[in-house]
Amino acid sequence: MSTSAHAAFRRLFHEIGTVDAVGVEERVAKFATRSIKKKSKLFGLKLAVTMVDLTTLEGKDTPGKVASLCQKAIAPHEGIDVPSTAAVCVYPAMVKHAKKHVAGTSVRVASVATAFPSGQAPLKTRLAEVRSAVADGADEIDMVINRGAFLSGEFSLVQDEIRQVVEACGSSTLKVILETSELETYDNIRAASFLAMQVLRPNDFIKTSTGKTSANATLGNNQVMLEAIRDFYFETGIPIAMKPAGGIRTAKQALQFLIAVKETLGDEWLNNQRYRFGASTLLNDLLRQIEKERSGNYQAPYYFSEAAESY
Repeated sequence: MSTSAHAAFRRLFHEIGTVDAVGVEERVAKFATRSIKKKSKLFGLKLAVTMVDLTTLEGKDTPGKVASLCQKAIAPHEGIDVPSTAAVCVYPAMVKHAKKHVAGTSVRVASVATAFPSGQAPLKTRLAEVRSAVADGADEIDMVINRGAFLSGEFSLVQDEIRQVVEACGSSTLKVILETSELETYDNIRAASFLAMQVLRPNDFIKTSTGKTSANATLGNNQVMLEAIRDFYFETGIPIAMKPAGGIRTAKQALQFLIAVKETLGDEWLNNQRYRFGASTLLNDLLRQIEKERSGNYQAPYYFSEAAESY
């Protein structure tokens, strides 16, 4: 890191504060020891379902695959009283197909953009991708930040690019992906969170990961971002939403993340306008646990239909 980058980080850390990494790890370890039983557990499981974004991001995606994804999002499993998921997320070319299949339901259509997952394309190209997705009906846009600029201490560039994406989104919600595994430290995650939040609108999101790296959402980086949201809210009154993505595979994990939200931000964030989940196998495990609470028996994993990957 250059001398100028070091100086830029020092100034930012002085402004927003640094992270007590040991304290964060101690707090999240306690979340894993909480026990939730009966009605409270069932409530938490169904709440988590409403927070899931179902996603297909493959080169072989077809309109038929998107239609199947949308049906899974609208009605996750027949025969179980379970709500729809929050959204389906697709590449920009598939937005118009998804929009058609979720029409008249509560399921939103999200689209990755800005050269997801690398972000390594000219800004003009990234903005055009956002505008195209919005024009086709995307309710939400998931962008990736310029990690190279951030790690080089070029904070004004990072914020200017986010600001231009906000403008390109129009009324669509924006989720800003930090790609926490590439930021390396809790201090950097907090810093990137603040840089994004300073140019976002109320109820836009900050998000941990693309789900395309080896290390994704953890209770630790989720906690750092929740506390950044809390501190920013106390300072400005602007509520920012949160999405952990990647690596959340079980209902037990999801409940631990919800405990973290409740104890850090309170009940006002326990809804899918302010909190979302992304995880490759989470939805079906939530359904399996809901069925267990209903019938007293576990069903085999193949009992539930497969959805496309969620993140």
